[in-house]
Amino acid sequence: MADREIRDDRDKGRLEAFEDGRFAGHVAYFTMRGEPPALVAVHTVVRPEHEGKGVAGSLVRAFYAMAAREGVPVVPLCPYAAAWAERHPDEAPVPAAGSVDEAVRQLRESHPDL
Repeated sequence: MADREIRDDRDKGRLEAFEDGRFAGHVAYFTMRGEPPALVAVHTVVRPEHEGKGVAGSLVRAFYAMAAREGVPVVPLCPYAAAWAERHPDEAPVPAAGSVDEAVRQLRESHPDL
């Protein structure tokens, strides 16, 4: 089994996975303004040579764990992250009503490059 490391690059808005020191994939995200702020998962990408090895699941699990440590909710706009959250409700609390709409608005307004 490969040695997997997850690193947060907050400045770039990327939670990155490395296997045996090689980049394997990432979750692109931003911090949503508001009270409380939230971490918004926009998309999850895994390099083709790392697909099927659990990299995406490890990334999303680590993303939710990071948010929990920071005491903020996650808004999963990424289809993979949303599906993962549905399969793991014990690790992925449902975001507050209206937070998805607000996340989409802020994504379009402030983070169109994502």
